[in-house]
Amino acid sequence: MNKKMVAFFVGRVLRIEAVLLLVPALVSLIYMEKSGLVIVACAVATFVTGYLLSRKHPANMSFYTREGIMAVALSWIFMSIFGAIPLWVSAAHVGFTDALFETISGFTTTGASILTEVESLPKGILFWRSFTHWVGGMGILVFVLAILPEAAGDSIYLMRAESPGPSVGKLVPKVKTTAKILYQIYIAITFAEIIVLILTGMSVYEASVISFGTVGTGGFAIRNNGCFSYTPLQQTVITIFMIICGANFNVYFLMVAKKWKDALKSEEVLSYLGIYAVATIAVAINIRNVFGSFGEGLRHSFFNVASVMTTTGFAISDFDKWPGFSRIMLLVVMFIGGCAGSTAGGMKVSRIVIGFKTIRKELEHFVHPRSVKILKFEGKPIEHAVLRGINVYFLTYTTIFAASILLVALDGKDFTTTITSVIATFNNIGPGLDMVGPCGNFSEFSIFAKYVLMFDMLAGRLELFPMLLLFLPMTYKPQK
Repeated sequence: MNKKMVAFFVGRVLRIEAVLLLVPALVSLIYMEKSGLVIVACAVATFVTGYLLSRKHPANMSFYTREGIMAVALSWIFMSIFGAIPLWVSAAHVGFTDALFETISGFTTTGASILTEVESLPKGILFWRSFTHWVGGMGILVFVLAILPEAAGDSIYLMRAESPGPSVGKLVPKVKTTAKILYQIYIAITFAEIIVLILTGMSVYEASVISFGTVGTGGFAIRNNGCFSYTPLQQTVITIFMIICGANFNVYFLMVAKKWKDALKSEEVLSYLGIYAVATIAVAINIRNVFGSFGEGLRHSFFNVASVMTTTGFAISDFDKWPGFSRIMLLVVMFIGGCAGSTAGGMKVSRIVIGFKTIRKELEHFVHPRSVKILKFEGKPIEHAVLRGINVYFLTYTTIFAASILLVALDGKDFTTTITSVIATFNNIGPGLDMVGPCGNFSEFSIFAKYVLMFDMLAGRLELFPMLLLFLPMTYKPQK
């Protein structure tokens, strides 16, 4: 394994994080907060560490699968550790484990929180907390690929290790150009939401942090009551942008390239919108009596189903008190998640669609044993390697999910809290049900349980395998 190249990339990531920390430091300066000094000191420490790791340019800049996976996993871990320091130092009641939990939740766009009084925190710290959603949404390594002139041709392995979905390809021949295109789209959507929210009456500060959470599909709120107190218009705007960011960003590239026909017939996006529409209407019908009318039920369903399916985690009502059918429906879309190539978590719509196509193919094979049918997705044949990867993913997902439930259950929490805490963190959603519902948080869990849930957040965001390979001895052996 090219360890020097891995260390070089981790160092570059930390140097970039140090620069990004200056943004919340500026916010603290604007509001005349002492926490700005803490953030600047953390930025300096992060930069120095990054400089020491990346001061020597490796002779061999090539990246392959193993190096890509290690660079991604270690970058996210170190980035989270350094990113937790401002909250840890600035909030006297927050220990390092809780600060790390909050920061990992931020970078992985989970939105699960241990904080009970967010409005008591300095604005600069709250800005950084929400900014981590935006930084982690598209992926910090994708950002590195976009700006590093040294990125080698094999750096597609970096993007594949970090990007969500069963397979990742290049939009254009060069990986660097692909990364730039993705970030340009990402930034454009972010600014669009900020501007629209400002036009609805939000302050620039609040519009910015809410947009970071929406576009990154993270869900950290800066009000104790979440998004409950926003106007219906503001809630609608947030909902629309959550739906936009749960779709595959490749579709937006096709739109920019004026390939409207290809964009509008995306099988994954159409399936994503179809699942969302069915779930929204079903929940709206089921909760119509809770809110007094179908129209009001539809408004709450429109927001909360989008929030849960895109794994954003915002809420405008306590869905933990909804009828059983609606809560189960929300759990179903929690597992499904958004599209591959989006900022959303979950299993991804593409895997679900391909999985059902595989089931149908096997059923048809029982009826016509000699028939040969080629599975297609997005109009293209599905390669055997992709099918094998999806099957392995489902098995690995189930194994980690079951093991996490057993470990978290040692805390002695009730069944619903234990199950949904793992669902909420593993799928990068944020809120679950009962103690971890929209009006609850994760503060009551033990330190051990919190570290299990932190692992789940990282594993869910990085598509499972990068985190698992950290524990495989073979990963560190020299390449033969």
